[in-house]
Amino acid sequence: MELEKLESSIGINFKNKDLLVQALTHRSYLNENPDFKLDHNERLEFLGDAVLELVVTEYLYKNYNNPEGELTAWRASLVNSKMLASIGKELGLNDYLLLSKGEAKDTGRARQYIITNAVEAIIGAIYLDQGYQKASSFVHKFILPKLGDIIKKQLHKDAKSLLQEIAQEKVSITPTYKVLSEWGPDHDRHFKVGVFLGEEKAGEGEGSSKQEAQQEAAKNALKIKNWN
Repeated sequence: MELEKLESSIGINFKNKDLLVQALTHRSYLNENPDFKLDHNERLEFLGDAVLELVVTEYLYKNYNNPEGELTAWRASLVNSKMLASIGKELGLNDYLLLSKGEAKDTGRARQYIITNAVEAIIGAIYLDQGYQKASSFVHKFILPKLGDIIKKQLHKDAKSLLQEIAQEKVSITPTYKVLSEWGPDHDRHFKVGVFLGEEKAGEGEGSSKQEAQQEAAKNALKIKNWN
């Protein structure tokens, strides 16, 4: 595996290259390559998750006097799977992941979680290879810059909460949600939900749970109403 380009992208020249390779190794790869000399990345992910949370928490505590609840929401938006997956894609991690042939074909939601876990594992690998300050520098360079957008666009508020807040302010109505249709077997149910402002259907959303479909409906309603 040629890692020089990735090391250049993340700004870290690993002393122990095996740590970086392990951070990119998904469990499924070992199932097809039992003689592979390294373990999968789940333990590094466990470590990196803790380091990431500490770095972000420390930064927020030192730089913002906001209430604890608001800081917690900002932190959650910075370290959630969607954000970390987008950062992983920006770093080109897809080109370096070690996956089984089956996992390599799946580019949907499962891949998002694999990339998220790889980002956390890389942070853990940096911590073990070069210490807390280098791991902190990585987080400051690639993750914390997203905070401005989160605050400006209120991305720390979930779509349902944001829609309710704006709808009550603008039209004095509390949004309601209704399942429009559902399909699929019990183990793989799918839902379409509508969100209503009084009699007006403001948006629709789909998901594998009612809650997920409601969030998508609220998100689409915000776009349609231009309330973002």
